[in-house]
Amino acid sequence: MSSEQRQDIRKRTFLKGRILFNKGASSMDCLVRDMSETGARLELSETSTLPEVFDLYIPQKDETFRATLRWRRDGGVGIAFAEHPAKPAAADPAPMPDASITVLLRRIAELEAENAALRSVLTTLSAGKASAA
Repeated sequence: MSSEQRQDIRKRTFLKGRILFNKGASSMDCLVRDMSETGARLELSETSTLPEVFDLYIPQKDETFRATLRWRRDGGVGIAFAEHPAKPAAADPAPMPDASITVLLRRIAELEAENAALRSVLTTLSAGKASAA
């Protein structure tokens, strides 16, 4: 997509993201490489299984965006946001976020951090055993 077709200028980012689909039953990690108010470019290992419409959760911003796939290439996709949380439609009242989804997303982030800490401990233990042998 050429830059002339974009509505907003994208800013370079390096944000961890989680793509959620199948009503939250499926997810995959991604990296948000650039972002604007209306879309983003994501890096991810598997693009062929990505549906046309999904949710993008960015833990660092604690925001979830409804996204539509615009283009797909090896290792990355371009997406457009259905609407930005900071820009609700003027005529419609802002919907209240589903508390259960917010709680689940936070719990997932906590578990990912715990998983990373446990992997670090395992790596340290493995290195200790290797040097003892």
